[in-house]
Amino acid sequence: MPFIQPSRSDVHVDGPLTSVSLAYIQSADAFVADRAFPRLGVAKQSDSYFTYDRGYFNRAEMAKRAPGAESAGANYSISTASYGADVWALHRDVADQVRANADSPISLDREASEFLALQGLLRKEKEWAEAHFITGVWTTERAGVAATPTGTQFLRWDDAASTPIEDVRAGVRAVHQSTGFRPNKMVTGRAVYDALLDHPDIVGRLDRGQTSGPAIVMRDALAALFELDEVLVMDAIQNTANEGATNVHAFIGGSNAVLLYTPSSPGLMIPSAGYTFTWSGLLGGGALGTRISRMRMEHLKSDRIEIEMAFDQKLVSADLGAFFLNAVS
Repeated sequence: MPFIQPSRSDVHVDGPLTSVSLAYIQSADAFVADRAFPRLGVAKQSDSYFTYDRGYFNRAEMAKRAPGAESAGANYSISTASYGADVWALHRDVADQVRANADSPISLDREASEFLALQGLLRKEKEWAEAHFITGVWTTERAGVAATPTGTQFLRWDDAASTPIEDVRAGVRAVHQSTGFRPNKMVTGRAVYDALLDHPDIVGRLDRGQTSGPAIVMRDALAALFELDEVLVMDAIQNTANEGATNVHAFIGGSNAVLLYTPSSPGLMIPSAGYTFTWSGLLGGGALGTRISRMRMEHLKSDRIEIEMAFDQKLVSADLGAFFLNAVS
């Protein structure tokens, strides 16, 4: 084979393409914690709030009034609960030597900020799932089984013989009867949502008798079928392996589901299954209780990009949720 001058390596040095870079940054839409428990900005890191006994409000106490007699009297009780917004933080340093040697299209500050923002979303999602997407939290709870359900059990929804529509409506009814409020949202793991999309009962209700083409079940249609405002799917994943070990990726949501009542906006005497108290009073934190800052670390000859988050995902009323454990296999 003839030797050709100049060679390929003489005229081109391999480098990163300026129009292409590869990063696995999950979409913010995959994270549901702040939508499951609405955000409520607070000026102080910790404080108390009032709670009312719903039994007083739901008891019919009005009585007939005789001529010249006093009206019947009634009362209600008030108690207090508290929140405490822990501060979480993480940083990434950008060394001067690395910055000076970086090729295009690398933007070290932007990439560090996006990396830290994703870490913040992961922390919130994990905290919510580990505290509120588990057994033993909600007053109404049912467990999925592979066969022959008894008592409060139900047949798992990835079984074609199961009855997810009736199961969900029973959960809605239980919360409504206990509190006077109907759940308005459902949070599911990805596997649960996929099983519901393919379930013959649900497809049969939503295909409108079509005889050709696919019957498509989407989140809005599923929410309408269950008479909910929205269905939230926990699409976020996490790597549970230590650094240097083989990656172990899994969905944070797992195989569970929960029905919740939360208001469209927080307010006085407005109940909710839970709130995310965000410390907006933290300097620079804003309504989300999150701030990303850049500071000079001269002793390291580096710039530090740092994120801080201050929040408390507070369970306000366990009665306003209905949990489905192991909804799929």
